[in-house]
Amino acid sequence: MTVKQLPLPVLVEQCVRLGIPGIGLWREPVREYGAEAAAALVRDAGLTVTTLCRGGFFTTDGWEEDNRAAIDEAAALGTDTLVLVSGGLPASSRDLPGARARIADAIGALAPYAGARGIRLAIEPLHPMYASDRCAISTLDQALDIAERFPAEQVGVTVDTYHLWWDENAPAAVERAAAGGRVHSFQLADWTTPLPEGVLNGRGRLGTGAIDLSWWAGLLERVGYTGPVEVELFNDALWARDGVEVLEETLEDFLKV
Repeated sequence: MTVKQLPLPVLVEQCVRLGIPGIGLWREPVREYGAEAAAALVRDAGLTVTTLCRGGFFTTDGWEEDNRAAIDEAAALGTDTLVLVSGGLPASSRDLPGARARIADAIGALAPYAGARGIRLAIEPLHPMYASDRCAISTLDQALDIAERFPAEQVGVTVDTYHLWWDENAPAAVERAAAGGRVHSFQLADWTTPLPEGVLNGRGRLGTGAIDLSWWAGLLERVGYTGPVEVELFNDALWARDGVEVLEETLEDFLKV
């Protein structure tokens, strides 16, 4: 998503050139290219698919069919992790606890299906500004309260610095998640202000904002996380630029932090 302007073959080619060993894919370009074809493209280049984004939106109609399809797509791509953005309040609702209960029930319905296909569901808490429309799960502890109802090989969490940096309880929650083997994904993005209108596409380049990204990387290392570290930047200004330049710049930023 950081360089969504690059066609998938170009992205794969440039990752190989730059020594980036894996790609976190989103479902829209995968569906456009074809899941089996995308899997072959990445595999033949010697890369891995780190995660697939996204499943979730459990508070909307049709969630079960769509999420089962997402699990199948993840299995076809050869990744073991489907990231979940759980969904906000149902239409015309103000019942936030009810939305969270509905999300937990939905994940419970999906977990065995995912586990049977070797896919881990990674619940991603989003910053509270998204609670109404995108994700009623706002803290890592809330995500873990759901995940811990199920086997760790079926349900865990995504640790995304953009969404968690503000929460004084998040470091302890990372330790809690790691102790249970539930850190299934780690993503980096920086927090810069002012946020853009709509707030969705304002993630900052690494090292340009308020988050101590090196500290977060050190925390994940200290708790024993050895999986991929992804960079996920939703940013209109970056999307308007040459994608290869953005990819090169992002790698430089990553190495600095």
